[in-house]
Amino acid sequence: MNDMKRIVILGAAESGVGAAVLAQKEGFDVFVTDMGKIKPHYKEMLDKHGISWEEGQHTEGLVLNADEIIKSPGIPDSAAMVQKVKAAGINIISEIEFAGRYTDSKMICITGSNGKTTTTSLIYHIFKKAGYDVGLAGNIGRSLALQVAEDPHAYYVIELSSFQLDNMYDFRANIAVLLNITPDHLDRYHNSMQEYTDSKMRILQNQTKDDAFVFWNEDPIISRELAKYHIESRLCPFSIIKKDGMIGYIADGEYVIERPTPFNMEQEALALTGKHNMYNSLAAGIAADLSGISNDVIRESLGDFEGVEHRLEFVCTVHGVTFINDSKATNVDACWYALESMTQPTILIIGGLDKGNDYNQIKDLVLQKCKGLVYLGVDNSKLHAFFDPLGLPVAETRSMKDCVNACYAMAQPGDTILLSPCCASFDLFKNMEDRGEQFKTLARAL
Repeated sequence: MNDMKRIVILGAAESGVGAAVLAQKEGFDVFVTDMGKIKPHYKEMLDKHGISWEEGQHTEGLVLNADEIIKSPGIPDSAAMVQKVKAAGINIISEIEFAGRYTDSKMICITGSNGKTTTTSLIYHIFKKAGYDVGLAGNIGRSLALQVAEDPHAYYVIELSSFQLDNMYDFRANIAVLLNITPDHLDRYHNSMQEYTDSKMRILQNQTKDDAFVFWNEDPIISRELAKYHIESRLCPFSIIKKDGMIGYIADGEYVIERPTPFNMEQEALALTGKHNMYNSLAAGIAADLSGISNDVIRESLGDFEGVEHRLEFVCTVHGVTFINDSKATNVDACWYALESMTQPTILIIGGLDKGNDYNQIKDLVLQKCKGLVYLGVDNSKLHAFFDPLGLPVAETRSMKDCVNACYAMAQPGDTILLSPCCASFDLFKNMEDRGEQFKTLARAL
């Protein structure tokens, strides 16, 4: 039995329920509590394992007697119960940290403000194709703790958000991938860019000389931070231009990885297009190369990957008008990448729950690429104030149906309608997936 007897889990979605199943398997006394409603599917799992739970409240007496707390990444530190747990001096960890204690599998971990879902999915795709025994976990895929408990793998490819990294202490990434650091979620970090940056850099903690750190060489924040750290692991910088010391780069239309195993292929043959995807493809290829995957498999996988739903996803073409779903673009930077990759006159759908966005970043690209803007949100006043003076046609909408109709009315054959909202979706939609699904359904119905 465990020295640590009682584990309480705050939040009963994918990560929380997975952590509960693993904790019970390891002999803990487990209790799960959620302020909201627990989905029927998760209740069934908890009941099947005989794990006690509550919803719609946190009963203080049942939480504050814990030896350790596993907190869902969605719950901010400012939540009342989290404050009480901290005041009581109870250790708070993430599901990933907990799962890491019970496995010696190789961990390939990916973080960054933008591109992490695409890069994680692409690495998973390459490992699967190579025949490796691999699980997909973290922000996408199934709970890591659940896989460790019931369906263990030799390798895990894990997408990590800053929120997950915040509560990780002893976890070790064998290959850490850091794509970029740009302002995001600052509302959760006391509006401090440094706090958010520190959180991202935690992906390096506990790495040894046997591990590797793959990162984008031109990111000014990463470069500045690297000077502060004594890094044990092998540095693997990449760039989209050829430079000394780079482990991977793009040069003269060739995608090149110099080491450990030299690899190259025509840039034209890469499945993912657009500049931002060059970074994602380099990071993924390097992680695969470091893991001993053959050149043939890397070449084939980089050439046939189908992309990620809600990330620059082609939807349909109606009377010569192309619809692109980039609902995953919940910050300004992501929208910048989307606009940068547009080749046709674009009508941009923007709006939602603003996280303190600075739209100056995309102003030049909007002027260069867009023929019109359609605002989609409960409160579009900030969008009107910033974009209306640019002199482009604009439309104000408060439902996806009105939005798609307004875009279609503005469009001519040869145009692209791009949903890349810069904002969270919770003002009008259940989540960004719901926003993307509604967009696709209505576009296809035209």
